[in-house]
Amino acid sequence: MRFLSILFFFLVGFFGYAQVTITGVILDENGLPLRDAHVHIANKTTSTDANGSYVLSGIPKGKQKLYISFIGYHAIEETIEISTDLTINRQLKLDVTKLDDITIRQLSNSKSESSNEQVLKSATIEKFSNQTLGEALKEVSGVSILKTGSTIVKPIINGLHSNRVPIINNNVRLEDQQWGTEHAPNLDINSAGKITVIKGASALQYGGDAIGGIVVIEPELIKKDTLVGKTILNLASNGMGGSLSSSLQKGNRYGWSWNALGTFKYLGDKETPDYMLSNSGNREQNFSGGIRYAQEKYNFNAMYSFYNAQIGIIKASHIGNVNDLYNSINKQQPSVIEPFTYSIDAPKQEVQHHLAKVNYQRWLSENASIDFQYAFQFNNRLEFDVRRSSANNDKAAFDLQLATHTFLADYKTNIGNWRLKSGLNLGYQNNFANPKTGVRPLIPSYEKLDAGLYGIAVYKFDNATSLESGIRYDFSTIEATKYYLKSRWTERGYDAEFSHFIVGEEGNQWLTKPTFDYHNITANIGFRKQFHHEMEWLVNVSLASRNPNPSELFSDGLHHSTGQIELGDLRLEKEQAYKFNTTFNKDWKSFRIQINPFINRISNFIYLQPTGFETTIRGAFPVWEFKQTEALLAGFDVNTKWEISNHFSHELGMAYVNGQNLSTNEYLIDMPPFVINNKIQYKNESWFNFVGELKSETVFRQNQFPNYNFETNIVVNNILTPVIVDISSPPNGYHLLHLYSEMTFKINKRNSLTTSFSIQNIMNTTYRDYLNRQRFYADEMGRNVQIQLKFNY
Repeated sequence: MRFLSILFFFLVGFFGYAQVTITGVILDENGLPLRDAHVHIANKTTSTDANGSYVLSGIPKGKQKLYISFIGYHAIEETIEISTDLTINRQLKLDVTKLDDITIRQLSNSKSESSNEQVLKSATIEKFSNQTLGEALKEVSGVSILKTGSTIVKPIINGLHSNRVPIINNNVRLEDQQWGTEHAPNLDINSAGKITVIKGASALQYGGDAIGGIVVIEPELIKKDTLVGKTILNLASNGMGGSLSSSLQKGNRYGWSWNALGTFKYLGDKETPDYMLSNSGNREQNFSGGIRYAQEKYNFNAMYSFYNAQIGIIKASHIGNVNDLYNSINKQQPSVIEPFTYSIDAPKQEVQHHLAKVNYQRWLSENASIDFQYAFQFNNRLEFDVRRSSANNDKAAFDLQLATHTFLADYKTNIGNWRLKSGLNLGYQNNFANPKTGVRPLIPSYEKLDAGLYGIAVYKFDNATSLESGIRYDFSTIEATKYYLKSRWTERGYDAEFSHFIVGEEGNQWLTKPTFDYHNITANIGFRKQFHHEMEWLVNVSLASRNPNPSELFSDGLHHSTGQIELGDLRLEKEQAYKFNTTFNKDWKSFRIQINPFINRISNFIYLQPTGFETTIRGAFPVWEFKQTEALLAGFDVNTKWEISNHFSHELGMAYVNGQNLSTNEYLIDMPPFVINNKIQYKNESWFNFVGELKSETVFRQNQFPNYNFETNIVVNNILTPVIVDISSPPNGYHLLHLYSEMTFKINKRNSLTTSFSIQNIMNTTYRDYLNRQRFYADEMGRNVQIQLKFNY
């Protein structure tokens, strides 16, 4: 309550400042109105309309700086005395200086005023055109990746992943992570023009459950009055394949604009330094496109994207029982090694994801706008296991169809020194678990309704100091339809607590309809201060809440991709995280440093814990159960950049996370180990814009882990022998070197060709990664040589 009181104070205070409104008209040398002239008074900015008029309100009284500019004209800069509302008209004079080049720079457009944001721009994203979103996000300090094999990759921010790190694609939250950790984000990285990582829950407009952080993916900005395109061809030695991605966009200042992009990816089996990762190939066929109609006061846009992927799961991970798991861990050798092939057999995943949205934005005044958006997503996930009957190998073991409808409304306005944003969201989701697979669904059919309201206020004391606060309320209800084996229902102890969920009976199963309602409050307050000598300090305190997702509540079955039985728990309660996050930035002439410590106290933290094994008709499999505990995560990220000379630069990134299970006084499972990255770069524009980079990646062994080993009996020389299955010990640390180089050749005034050559894991190092769910079965990929050709036109 005390926190909310403080929050309310910041939201409603600061209205007592003496402020005035200034209006005027800006004309050209002929006395005609200048449209889109830039007007800047005190810390307020605006642009003139078609009549050359402008309005700036909330200007403090006293002496203030006036600055007016327009490309091709002499700027006006003067000091004015303000005591009451004023009309200031000015006439600009033509600047006859010949312009060889024009550089346009966009002012900072932060998603959050007080949280640490790091941005991957298109040049960096294009390097990863042949890889995954998770691989690209590793370029951001403090971001690790959780992998299932070499292709299924999810980002981890400050030790947290999956639903705790929402991914916002083109202002639509991707709905495809509800079913567990081995589901990669379903999007084509080539469709991204900019990726922003926000380390914290402060961007409340995107939801209140971002306990770890948020990844915001924005498409490439369509340039006005242009027709441009690019084609990127990638070839990779490891997997003996590549990708081809081509895009085209036509932009108009007003009227219709459009863009389209297609990507085709084809890779065969990957290879470690010592053996082939059999059945690790992958394919993608992706398309995205959009249209936009813009006028002075409004614009309308619509987009559609289609992601279609086939992903092989290495055969060695398809264990038959716990004996296979024990042997795999102790022998450190895959049970299946076959010659290279492009074929993808079971076990495998086939995923199709459709995303369509329409958006309407209208400017209500110079300082206010309103947005309406409807989005539809349809995700069809098919997972194929190796079945005992080969006749069924073409039939998916899991067939999940997730349809999601969302509606958003956002209102933004500037009032004096205040920047206000508020909005609402409504959502309906339906998951259909196809019963014709012949396998008990791991995730049941369910329906989910969401509704949320938020308000964010930013107060700018001046250009160097601002205060941000926000609050959000969310309601969710979920109803599932699920069959439970009576033995499982009793074993889980659901008899007494959840008998009201039973609606029917069929043989040895209960038909249940579990229903849960959640009410969540999320809030944050933050501060930003820019000091002299180019030093900046950000601080943010946030409260975030996350409901248990369907896999955590209802999982009940075998995952062959990881060879484990997963069990959800109907008793799981929502997580609540209290996070303190601060960032120090300091720029010297040639050296920049950023330090970002954080501490995150999470109540009811949900995690997946190995608890033993269970014998089925197919053998004995390890059992992993979703558990809940009190947790504390703390750590820091450090980034530096040193411009050594005109040609050489060095970058350093370090990340450390300590995760504590406060209930058992143990470490948390699956926390990222300490990582240090060093990169030295050489650039020389006179050598066809040559860029050469050597990157060192050092991952230390994770020594902070819980002991969840279990004992079982395996057959040794026809005798049942008790053994310890070491499912907990992390692999050794490792060090990798990566090389990247590129040159750009100007073909003519509009066209250019960029060629790049890169080697990942130059030394062909053999290693296993603690955060790879398949580390028990095989090593990581070895050396990978890649060639990229990028044609801009």
